[in-house]
Amino acid sequence: MGETGAGAGAIAGERRQLINVAYRLLGSLAEAEDAVQEAYARWYALPRGRRDEVRSPGAWLTTVTGRICLDVLGSARARRERYVGAWLPEPVPDRAEWGFAREAGATDPAHQVVLDESVTMAFLVVLESMTPAERVAFVLHDVFRYPFAEIADVLGRTPAACKQLAASARRRARGSQAPAAPAAPVPGAPAAGVGQAEAVRRVKEAWESKDIAALVDLLDPAAVMTADGGGLVGTVLRPVEGGARIARYMVAIADKAPGLELLERSVNGVPGLVARRDGTVMTVASFELADDGRVARIWVVRNPEKLRPWLRAG
Repeated sequence: MGETGAGAGAIAGERRQLINVAYRLLGSLAEAEDAVQEAYARWYALPRGRRDEVRSPGAWLTTVTGRICLDVLGSARARRERYVGAWLPEPVPDRAEWGFAREAGATDPAHQVVLDESVTMAFLVVLESMTPAERVAFVLHDVFRYPFAEIADVLGRTPAACKQLAASARRRARGSQAPAAPAAPVPGAPAAGVGQAEAVRRVKEAWESKDIAALVDLLDPAAVMTADGGGLVGTVLRPVEGGARIARYMVAIADKAPGLELLERSVNGVPGLVARRDGTVMTVASFELADDGRVARIWVVRNPEKLRPWLRAG
């Protein structure tokens, strides 16, 4: 099997799938792109005869990308201990919302990420609770449906051990998504089952009008807001807990940020908010709703290094 003509095109065509795998494994577009680039570098470093012996270059590239991501995840914990404040996954814009030309997609990893339930901020945060091996086994099997025999090649373990890792990861996922206690209807709060877009719209309107009471009604009393500035921009270093405290914080920020424009935009495929000043995206916020339709979690990314795809969008 050579790489002339269609063969070379098939190798290059694996990039989109690899970016999607790596982003879910790492929660970072930049690191995902680096991992995929390294996998391709290793492929082309193989002697031509060795490459010809590989029956499925796509499977080879996936295995190598998975191993690279596993190494990155192993070192990430030490790096994040030195990270200033909370670390959040890197948010991805919906390129169609920003009027981007399709020709940019060949080189832009953000354009190649499939926006589905496996890349929502809520899901990516859950993945952060897993060990590196659990995360690899869970993502490859439960999200991408790879068989455990192939995952075993990535992790260097038996298929049975990989199956156990995925099961452990599922338990972690269930444990971190405990249902909220039923709450009585709150005047002014979104009705149960209301769409996230409507809930986000109401938060935007209350934030813009600096209406603390309205924000308190829209937020779950036990809501938590986590912000990631990476030490590069000002933000809270610890999560803000409680709907009333979050509401007061949001209004205080509004007072300190004149000229900030709020936009309703998809964040990792789910309705969210983008704050822009003078045409430049400064903040990206993701939301998760409680069962009664109020906002239970807010994730705010302000670290400019994580907003590079958004800077191009803005």
